[in-house]
Amino acid sequence: MALKSTTSAYGNVAVIIHWLSALFILIMIGSGLTAASLTANDAKVFVLSIHAPLGVIILLLTLARVVWWKFADRKPLPLEDEPGWQTRIAGAVHFLFYVVIFGMAITGIGMMVSSGAASVLFGGSQEPLPDFWNYLQRRPHGAGARLLILLFALHAGVALYHHFIARDVPLKRMWFSHGGIK
Repeated sequence: MALKSTTSAYGNVAVIIHWLSALFILIMIGSGLTAASLTANDAKVFVLSIHAPLGVIILLLTLARVVWWKFADRKPLPLEDEPGWQTRIAGAVHFLFYVVIFGMAITGIGMMVSSGAASVLFGGSQEPLPDFWNYLQRRPHGAGARLLILLFALHAGVALYHHFIARDVPLKRMWFSHGGIK
């Protein structure tokens, strides 16, 4: 299997970044929703000590993806029978993913820095976590999370529709086998 993409399928580097990002985003969404619902400080510290580093990993994966596409690889060609409007909508959804992921990272890091919560999560401080609602970044972070959930559901739903109902190849193009894809 090739590290780089072909005209009809994504290469292993793009596939690995895609599926790791998807997995980590699902864990991030779950841990973020869990943290928001917790009131016990110890439990919230535990969940956020997973959530925050995972956010940094997703940011780094997203940066790696941007660098990969910009300097090392080219995306496969659009499918021949795919209407132009679908290609444009898919492009817009992917662009929004980047915007939301970068926005979530900026607001998440901003909350950690401005609230001092990083010392509680990673510095061993026994102080209680601050009320994140007291920080400017909390509202856009929460709005971004809801938008990320919507984008994720839309993206996964369309991929599953194409795979199971339309029975065409978009999902197969983003997997580890290039064989038989036309």
